[in-house]
Amino acid sequence: MIPIEPVSLSFSAALLLGLSFGSGPCNIACLPYLGPVFTTSDQGIRGAWRTLLPFSLGRVTGYTLLAGGAGWAGLWVEELVSGPWVRWLLGGATILVALSIVWRRRTAGCTTNCQTPPQVTFDTAPSTSATKVAIGSLPGGLYLMGLGMAFNPCAPLTTLILAAATSASLLAGISLGAGFALGAVLLPTLIFAFGVAHFGQQIRHHLSQHRIALENTSVGLLILIGGATAMGWITP
Repeated sequence: MIPIEPVSLSFSAALLLGLSFGSGPCNIACLPYLGPVFTTSDQGIRGAWRTLLPFSLGRVTGYTLLAGGAGWAGLWVEELVSGPWVRWLLGGATILVALSIVWRRRTAGCTTNCQTPPQVTFDTAPSTSATKVAIGSLPGGLYLMGLGMAFNPCAPLTTLILAAATSASLLAGISLGAGFALGAVLLPTLIFAFGVAHFGQQIRHHLSQHRIALENTSVGLLILIGGATAMGWITP
């Protein structure tokens, strides 16, 4: 068995590692999961944070917990994140987001014969317990989606876990995880906020006469991607 060489990272190095990860593969991996969500909403650039905030918080939580756990308990954390529960979490959260979009549209009183489909908003005052569940489930699903995305193993994440385990310190692991998380979510958040959100809004504007079909297609894609992820057919 080849021994594993220890890895040492500082907070700034972990931040740069996260930036390099977030500037490339991360955006591609996030697009199939967040893209359909933006096409079901008229939030645009100003309201994009309502989608990105819970998703990004989930990723920050995941990276910080992983690195902190590795610093406290060692390399067994790396074996833990390679289990099937990670894809079940991400796939299930993606399906939950899709069902939440459908549920919100139904609680808004819309049917397939609506002339003007309602916007997916977060500031509507709920009047029933069912509406409260609908309002809470979409941000919660996005948070779990981000959490599941963070738990997916990749080369930079493996380096982070190894460095945290080398430190043999819970606080050092948390610090490394937080630095990596900030770097990993920064660029994707900006790209999705100013690029994908605007693109999704323009699609809905130019295809306004087909909004119901567009929303149904987006929901179907989320369910399909979520199911394929849970089955292990898609690896983010």
